[in-house]
Amino acid sequence: MFEQEVIVTTKHGRMPSFVACPDGAGPFPPIIFYMDAPGIREELRNMVRRIARHGYFCILPDMYYRLGTIRFDMPRRDDAMSAVIRPCMNSVTIPYVNDDTAAIIAWFDAQDRAKPGPVGCVGHCMSGRYITSVSAAFPHRMVAAASLYGVGIVTDQEDSPHRSLNKIKAELYYAFAEHDQSVPANVIPDLTAALRMTDVKHTIETFPGAYHGFCFPERAVYESQAAEVTWTKIFAMWDRHLQ
Repeated sequence: MFEQEVIVTTKHGRMPSFVACPDGAGPFPPIIFYMDAPGIREELRNMVRRIARHGYFCILPDMYYRLGTIRFDMPRRDDAMSAVIRPCMNSVTIPYVNDDTAAIIAWFDAQDRAKPGPVGCVGHCMSGRYITSVSAAFPHRMVAAASLYGVGIVTDQEDSPHRSLNKIKAELYYAFAEHDQSVPANVIPDLTAALRMTDVKHTIETFPGAYHGFCFPERAVYESQAAEVTWTKIFAMWDRHLQ
């Protein structure tokens, strides 16, 4: 497998990123992996490697690059660390992510290993909102997007991602946990209603008994069966549109 640390140049600066794809010349369909709030760590790189083994050219951008180099040691997470993670998460905005995504797409377009044209993406936690907003911002490129226990998808803000669903051409997959304090009770029904007002092909499902973060194997809340279901459905969606 080919893997490398690279720099994606954006309008806001240099964004360190991790990429992986199968060995060989390719080209391979591009996938953007938007990180969760705890940020870059080996757990996420391993998920990128899994995507690469499935035949994709996957990039994991450091979405906190505007703040410098930030790394959290998740096994030692406590209330003090959580108090630092939250403002880092809040420093990321939809306009910032759209700008960064434009730069990532341009970076892919310059790579021989990247298959030209359609792009897929996946976002965990804080980035569940961003897979929706980038699908609306880049309907000519984004064809298949997945959100895992995403937060901030439905809000009362003017730029709430659910308000832009009518701009989306991609197929969307949303997976939620039954127990998730980060997702208010109105989110799933409001998102469902908003999607039904569009022609967007989509799947929304809630995993009984699961907790926020259930796809992360290094967390106590990891649910292997639910995680494997999401992997299977996401790969099937990407394969339909990208392979």
